[in-house]
Amino acid sequence: MPVPDFQSLMLPLLRLSVDGQEHSLAEARDALASEFRLSDADLEELLPSGRQSKFSNRVAWAKSYLQQAGLVVSPRRGHFQVTARGRDILKAPPARIDIKFLEQYPEFVEFRAPKAEADDTSSAAPASPPEPETPEEALEAAHLKMRTGLASELLSRVKAASPQFFEHLVVELLLKMGYGGSRRDAGQAIGRAGDEGIDGVISEDRLGLDVVYLQAKKWEGTVGRPEIQKFVGALHGKRAKKGVLITTSTFSADATAYVDNIDSKVVLIDGRRLAELMMDFEVGVNTAATYSVKRVDSDYFDDTSAV
Repeated sequence: MPVPDFQSLMLPLLRLSVDGQEHSLAEARDALASEFRLSDADLEELLPSGRQSKFSNRVAWAKSYLQQAGLVVSPRRGHFQVTARGRDILKAPPARIDIKFLEQYPEFVEFRAPKAEADDTSSAAPASPPEPETPEEALEAAHLKMRTGLASELLSRVKAASPQFFEHLVVELLLKMGYGGSRRDAGQAIGRAGDEGIDGVISEDRLGLDVVYLQAKKWEGTVGRPEIQKFVGALHGKRAKKGVLITTSTFSADATAYVDNIDSKVVLIDGRRLAELMMDFEVGVNTAATYSVKRVDSDYFDDTSAV
């Protein structure tokens, strides 16, 4: 079954603390995974950032929301314990604890409301929309949506640019990625005329210990296996083992499967991947805003030597 949303985890998490003892989040994850019959694949599903499992993130936020409502406390890092308020809830538990249920507690409402809204008492607070995602999931989903839109816009700009601009873009990108040595060397390597399917040769490292052969062209249609075979043949003619083929288009499944089964190391970069690399290495983009996500430093509060 899919990983339950964090609101569905709140009541089961509170039930785990009914004995009044401290419980760890690791213990809670094991118990909840068993209760919801989650598979290994469910537990390994990651957030878009790839830095944390979706299940672990949702358990942590379930505990955080219960804590903000005063139903549990966090006596130390990664642990929780029921409060008197939480015990009262468990005496006659509701069918579900969700955000709407927690809004009966003023401290939770204050936690949830932006400062400007909290200061505005002229009108009643609007009903809370459903929130299946944790705040971190919502933030990452918004970031992914913006990144996808930016990638599409970048690719459109690249396709509309001249071949000379595309060569310049490739030079800039490879330099940002650490290839090519100096700007002058990289520009000469990429910008020269093609030779039997080779558009350029660039140093793999700054010392020039190895080289990579390149083909960088603007295609309109899908690039198929025959084009890749021509490029690999050109590599063999140069006794080369490494090549990169960059296109503004896409590669067919047959072309992708072909490079997976040859001795030469050939990397295929399609238009979407090109746009992603441009974003990652800041080629043709700039930073409009930066948001820093912070967490409580529990070690700071555990320092008993401070006076």
